[in-house]
Amino acid sequence: MHTQHKFEKLKSILAEMGSAVVAYSGGADSTFLLKIAFDVLHDRVLAVTARSETYPENEIAGAEKVVRQIGAQHMTIETRELNDERYASNPPDRCYYCKKELFSTLVALAGEMKYSYVADGSNLDDDDDFRPGSRAIVELGIRSPLQEAGLHKNEIRELSREMGLVTWDKPAMPCLATRIPYGTRITRERLVMIKKAERCLFELGFSNFRVRYHGDVARIELLQNDMPRILAADISEKIISRFKELGFTFIALDMQGYRMGSMNELLPNKSIRGEQ
Repeated sequence: MHTQHKFEKLKSILAEMGSAVVAYSGGADSTFLLKIAFDVLHDRVLAVTARSETYPENEIAGAEKVVRQIGAQHMTIETRELNDERYASNPPDRCYYCKKELFSTLVALAGEMKYSYVADGSNLDDDDDFRPGSRAIVELGIRSPLQEAGLHKNEIRELSREMGLVTWDKPAMPCLATRIPYGTRITRERLVMIKKAERCLFELGFSNFRVRYHGDVARIELLQNDMPRILAADISEKIISRFKELGFTFIALDMQGYRMGSMNELLPNKSIRGEQ
């Protein structure tokens, strides 16, 4: 099906829904979904962003700014996934417990405020990933209009670009827990270390990177083209100094470069790629 036909199908799906709470992270997919939902449903759509210790504050601020530009109603809620031992112990299906808490809260909110559905920004490519959180989406009856319309990530980015959405080329930003190997406990202290380390790289002009936590080792993944720059003395010295201030003893550069789901390489099924 042609992209434009999928786009029209998306609008028809949203019109049929009548009203919706949109789980809004500020990323490319949820921004595109919110924009079209607002165009179709107007004041019958509500964007809800979860504020959590597992997400950087600048991501929340960015999401709030984009919602204001779109013009949709917006609210934030607090989630406390670290209080759930099933999540904090960091099993391979930890995302299930996180999404179950989030979407259970959104379903209750939608019921109280008389919205017909809760919608998320999953796209068709997400079916190919290791995403245990999708089980919670199915269990709670969450709608995924982008998937229902048959839209792939590249189509969403292209349509977003054509519409002038600032998020059209925004890199994926899954929660900070994805930087910690499965089985290594997720703590507030470790999340803060990761958050501040990645902020350091961002302020130095890098994009599409991850700082993976391995105890006293920080493993940096970034684009291959950025490797010569990060090894330059003036840059590497700043990174080493800052990372050691944060509590890391060793700072390593992953020669394979940035890749989504690298923590999933530790799982028995090597073909799995996930949300990291």
